[in-house]
Amino acid sequence: MSYVQRRRFLWVLFLIGIALIAIVANATTLARLQFYQLVQHSSAIARVRCLRADTRLDNGEIWTDTVFEVVQHDKGFLPPEIVVRMPGGKFQHLHSHVDGVPEFRPGEEVFLFLTGRPGRQFYIVGWTQGTFRIRKDMRTGMEAVTQDSADVPVFDPQTKDFTKTGVKDLRIDRFLEKLNKEIYRQSL
Repeated sequence: MSYVQRRRFLWVLFLIGIALIAIVANATTLARLQFYQLVQHSSAIARVRCLRADTRLDNGEIWTDTVFEVVQHDKGFLPPEIVVRMPGGKFQHLHSHVDGVPEFRPGEEVFLFLTGRPGRQFYIVGWTQGTFRIRKDMRTGMEAVTQDSADVPVFDPQTKDFTKTGVKDLRIDRFLEKLNKEIYRQSL
């Protein structure tokens, strides 16, 4: 191998190493939250309908503020409309994606586990873990919820491993029963 070939080979290895460091540095790791922990850390839990999303640049970071209409609230007090702030989004020609941050479409209904205060932005507890999508079966009219993190590997500190757990295709009446039992249990 000539000097030029060795030098080119070392440059390629160097660039691959830099790329791998950049990938690892941008990774998002979420620690798994049990259902009771989601309820415990939430100041409000509600069924909401997405109205719109606005993306902005704030201190050099891209943020998305999503406006929701509150359809029903199960814990805490919420005004008729809330703003949920999340990192990432599309701003002009820039796109910032943060793993674990849910995205919403206008008209979509979800249950959100929120932290924050009325009059300010809210944040979703555990990002995908605190987001439960509502799906309606067109044939039966039955609604079911699926937690966004049900298909995402989440780090479990007890087992020290990544696992896929969460609520998946749970009938909405059973989800509400589970939620209300946990809210009541924590109020004692």
